[in-house]
Amino acid sequence: QVQLVESGGGLVQAGDSLRLSCAASGRTFSTYAMGWFRQAPGKEREFVAAISWGGDSRSYADSVKGRFAISRDNAKNTVYLQMNSLKPEDTAVYHCAARHAYYSGNYYLGEREYAYWGQGTQVTVSS
Repeated sequence: QVQLVESGGGLVQAGDSLRLSCAASGRTFSTYAMGWFRQAPGKEREFVAAISWGGDSRSYADSVKGRFAISRDNAKNTVYLQMNSLKPEDTAVYHCAARHAYYSGNYYLGEREYAYWGQGTQVTVSS
């Protein structure tokens, strides 16, 4: 069982930056591929970014490419989402997700591919 706890959300202005953190429990974090998803009011949850457990493979949604960066520190059991140049349309609850991966280079884009989810952290970007 893996427990995920997100932090770092808040209210910011357009153009500002935030760094979200997701702390994971369990001794096998280093073999879990991780992802970030977000859900805006009245919308379905959508993929934001993913990273392999080796940390060398990443993928981003087109809407955040060039502005967001996902990273991980396996020694700290933590995955991060650095968000720059925030826009009002980035307003959402951000969730991290985890799943075991057999290969260090694998990452996953679909929410159904993840087994574990955090409760989420609210990000609000004002114009």
